[in-house]
Amino acid sequence: MADPNPGPHTPGMSHSALPRRAFLRQTLTAAIAFPMVSRLRVLGANNRLNIASIGVGGKGWTDINKVAGENIVGICDVDSGRLGQAAAKFTSARKSADWRSLYDSLGSGFDAVTVSTPDHMHFPPAMAAIRLGKHVYCQKPLTHTVWEARQLTEAARKAKVATQMGNQGMGHGPLRREAELVRAGALGTVREAHIWTDRPGNFWKQGLQRPAPGGNPPPSLSWDLWLGVAPQRPYAPGYHPFAWRGFWDFGTGALGDMGCHLFNILALAFEIRDPLSVEAESEGNTVESAPLWSKVTYQFPKKGRQPAMKVVWHDGGRKPDAGLFGGANLGGNGVILVGSKDSLLTSYEGGGKLLSGAPMDAIKARQIFARHADWEQGHYDEWIAACKGGPKAPSNFEIAGPVTEAVLLGNVAIRSGRKLQWNARKLTTGDALADALLSKGYPAGWRI
Repeated sequence: MADPNPGPHTPGMSHSALPRRAFLRQTLTAAIAFPMVSRLRVLGANNRLNIASIGVGGKGWTDINKVAGENIVGICDVDSGRLGQAAAKFTSARKSADWRSLYDSLGSGFDAVTVSTPDHMHFPPAMAAIRLGKHVYCQKPLTHTVWEARQLTEAARKAKVATQMGNQGMGHGPLRREAELVRAGALGTVREAHIWTDRPGNFWKQGLQRPAPGGNPPPSLSWDLWLGVAPQRPYAPGYHPFAWRGFWDFGTGALGDMGCHLFNILALAFEIRDPLSVEAESEGNTVESAPLWSKVTYQFPKKGRQPAMKVVWHDGGRKPDAGLFGGANLGGNGVILVGSKDSLLTSYEGGGKLLSGAPMDAIKARQIFARHADWEQGHYDEWIAACKGGPKAPSNFEIAGPVTEAVLLGNVAIRSGRKLQWNARKLTTGDALADALLSKGYPAGWRI
């Protein structure tokens, strides 16, 4: 596998970081450079999966509890408080602050992992697990960079493991029904879509400079492990546990956070992927941080019977023209699909309405997607079923990978200030500045 462009941010290594960095380098090199050794179907006599959970605080706490009907055999978190909370509930699980040592200690004793870390640390444990033949459930966005999304998708396909991205709204019955209606032609031909979010808003800050170093990390936090593959820096308040989302080295901004949710209807209805071009306007973008607001315009190509489509993303509280849907109140987060026969106003969990006012229940459309009494639990259960030989989960990496690529290409357009002409097959925009942002540097000596 080719090394990504190391970029301008490749850090040096301090003496204190060297042992950890060297071990992590060796672990990932072994996991990715050597042939995958399949250890699938290590299920116990009770046919339950043995699952290791990487990141067990915040959304990770939700994830581990949603798969707790299986055997939780390993737990990992860089925050000892969060790790302790999980250890108190999952008393038989091995625990570690470091996912590499957890994988080592479990050996062949686990079948699958959940990955619920900050964005910049999705790829390393997920890729290492896939190369060990493990099934993977990974929170959205699937990865931190476009290059990582492509590599993870291809590796999962080659390893034939079951995968699912954590965009739980995909499991909501009303959204699935709306996707079926769109597929059945209820809107006619859809050539335009608008998507918007109220993030970052009051959820986290963007348009920032790097925080000044500020004392020591909390005693519960292993700062070096939290940094992981990110460029080295002293601890500063304002990154952990949540505000990291606004910083490019750790998060992917409002677009990365909410795009993989709000693109749900496009993924289910159109299996959207590989835009031809992407261009952006924004305000407040810095070298360190995502912008205060952005507007990103994607042009997607014709695909089968679906004609070319323009998709416009709005964030920072900005919205499309309400006239696209009869002057309706558009709310904080939403999607409008503009069709030749009708238009749909919805959001990442569905529950929308048609511009015509026609009742959706009265429209005939073949059921394609399963329904679950507990739709959020169903999103996890579909992955678990796939791990046990069932059908692929709806947000498996063949779907989620290309969606993540498209979302993150929007960030490349924001950061580069260029209109991107995207060659998906060759993974290039043809522009050196933009291409450098498709991947990222890793600590010196790494090969991922």
